[in-house]
Amino acid sequence: MTPGVNRGWLLRLVIAFGFAQAAVSMARPAVSYRALALGADERAVGVIAGVYALLPLFAAVPLGRRTDHGRCAPLLPTGVVLISAGCALSGVAGSLWAMALWSGVMGLGHLCFVIGAQSLVARQSAPHEQDRNFGHFTIGASLGQLAGPVAAGALIGADMVRTSAVALVAAGAGGAVALTSLWRIEQAGAVKPRTARGDRVPVRGILRARGVPAGMLISVAVLSATDILTAYLPVVGEHRGIDPAVVGLLLSLRAAATIACRLVLTPLLRLLGRTALLTVTCLLAALLCAAVALPLPVPVLALVLAALGFCLGVGQPLSMTTVVQAAPPAARSTALALRLTGNRLGQVAAPATAGLIAGVAGVAAPFVMLGALLLASAGVAARTPARAVPGGSAADASAESVPSRTR
Repeated sequence: MTPGVNRGWLLRLVIAFGFAQAAVSMARPAVSYRALALGADERAVGVIAGVYALLPLFAAVPLGRRTDHGRCAPLLPTGVVLISAGCALSGVAGSLWAMALWSGVMGLGHLCFVIGAQSLVARQSAPHEQDRNFGHFTIGASLGQLAGPVAAGALIGADMVRTSAVALVAAGAGGAVALTSLWRIEQAGAVKPRTARGDRVPVRGILRARGVPAGMLISVAVLSATDILTAYLPVVGEHRGIDPAVVGLLLSLRAAATIACRLVLTPLLRLLGRTALLTVTCLLAALLCAAVALPLPVPVLALVLAALGFCLGVGQPLSMTTVVQAAPPAARSTALALRLTGNRLGQVAAPATAGLIAGVAGVAAPFVMLGALLLASAGVAARTPARAVPGGSAADASAESVPSRTR
């Protein structure tokens, strides 16, 4: 089937991603609260949050290689099963080491699902539809990030050991619902014939493609901001006396603003173009992240998080398109996997670094670190012109005069 025809698969993928991401977004603050209840300090919370990304580091590129010349769909149910198992088993774990292990399983499942899903969007979308379709795809993630923290905040109460366990088991059950939307998700004829091993594009060649490193850095910065907000806002709330239910609502407000951003992404692209939009939103997000470190009243903090969520909504879908269009056609899934590897490196390093900074300078200091990272990504975005594609927006057409590097 021709890319761009029959978008029913995209709707089902968004629904599945919504349930899978809701499970992860519900589980991650619940893991933080359960770890605190079991005696963890800020450093231990950072380490457990980092282990979530550790196992996927070793699997991303092999999975991307396999997907470049095979089917995408089998990775989706595999990912859902691992997510659900990791959530539920984190809830029954009785030690911090066991929680770290099952957090890693959850992260591996999320990686499997996301590599399969992103490759599916890249393969089944026409070039001029990729910004839009990646934007719609990531609405599923935002919906999950909206529902998950609210559910966690509603379930977690004064008896934190018991209620956090209930929240984690519920997250596992909710994530399994994603399996019901994955029927006939991959179009017939979309699978490419397998390529001989010697014909594979080397990883170094992918990383040298103009636009790939920039897309990776922007993605790492945006994901690190989202990740540390999810893991450390509960810790900030504990120190400032903010109720867990209110923290859940604040995280969901951030996610709702991200959804709003992605619903208007196409008009924003027509107005500003990809380069300017990425630069402006990363710059604003840097300032807003630093503002979270201030002792703001809850209503003001809510406004800051809403604006931050809107700005962070741009980076992920546009960095996907940047990487897909910059990578060699035979290695797009591998390029997306490398982007996810960078994300996971950030998810290992950022929470661990945040834990160390929080232990020395206070729990709000990691948000200043995030501001600096987002400021660097804004500079990179400003120097990376968008690549024009057939049928692209008028704003992107200005990039046609920029010669693309021969690959």
